[in-house]
Amino acid sequence: MTGRRLASLWGEPFDTALRDALPDVDLVPVSGTLADVPAGISMLAAAPFKRVDGRFPPRPDGWPFDLRWVQLMTVGFDLYPDWMFDGPVVTSARGTSAVGLAEFALAAILAAAKRIPDIWIDSPDQWVAAPLDILNGRTLGIFGFGAVGQRLAPIAVALGMNVLAVRRSDQPIAQPGVVRAASVQELFERSDHLVLAAPGTSATARLVNADLLATAKPGLHLINIARGTLIDNDALLQALDEGRLSRASLDVTSPEPLPPGHPYYRHPRVYLSPHTAAYTPDTVGNIAAQLARNMDLFERGAPLENIVDLDRGY
Repeated sequence: MTGRRLASLWGEPFDTALRDALPDVDLVPVSGTLADVPAGISMLAAAPFKRVDGRFPPRPDGWPFDLRWVQLMTVGFDLYPDWMFDGPVVTSARGTSAVGLAEFALAAILAAAKRIPDIWIDSPDQWVAAPLDILNGRTLGIFGFGAVGQRLAPIAVALGMNVLAVRRSDQPIAQPGVVRAASVQELFERSDHLVLAAPGTSATARLVNADLLATAKPGLHLINIARGTLIDNDALLQALDEGRLSRASLDVTSPEPLPPGHPYYRHPRVYLSPHTAAYTPDTVGNIAAQLARNMDLFERGAPLENIVDLDRGY
């Protein structure tokens, strides 16, 4: 047995990817709770802890045990209890799912513009040409210009879209064809399609509310691949009912999963998917590769990648 040991709450297929990336590491799957992490292990791969009812498990006796480093499965840390950040250094999976999320957002935009799958027919009497939209010349807004936005923007520019972005950082946006919007309100006023790609924090909670949606460009298509907490559900439903928004493509919601009978399940302008945009083969491999790099840095005493910043939100 190797002296390098890693406890994992990730489960399959992530544990398989970890074994491939770290063949000389003794991976210890933990199927129960943190209290089941064996003594003497200093490294933990942690999965989200938030329960369906929105609560977190209580702090286990003895936390943080012998742990000195925790690698999260996700970019944001809102799915983990506050006590997890009390003690060991914590790193996030920032950037590992950027390709999958950007492609999913693009697919949602194309599905809206080309009315897919509504235009598919299965009988001769349906053979009637349907008017479709184009992306060339349309405006894409991106709220949160991190790894996902930076991956999506050049694709949109290549398709002839005008791209506006808002980012928290004061750093200039250097990508060709991307213009920095002065405010989130301007983003909503000018966008035909708008992608939410910002972390879920106290600053972004219910940012998409009735007042902001009232400024939206008529016919706006809103895509959320970030966190459901960014949206006020009642305000979004009202904007859809009033026709101000043409469509909402939601891969994330608050809460998750939505309870039976929630209006999103049956609303004709809501296109709902079960928080699945990031579940791609490259995401699994990227997370394993990032953990492997961090393990090497950790054992050398070097600074780790993507240390969680509680103020920043990821």
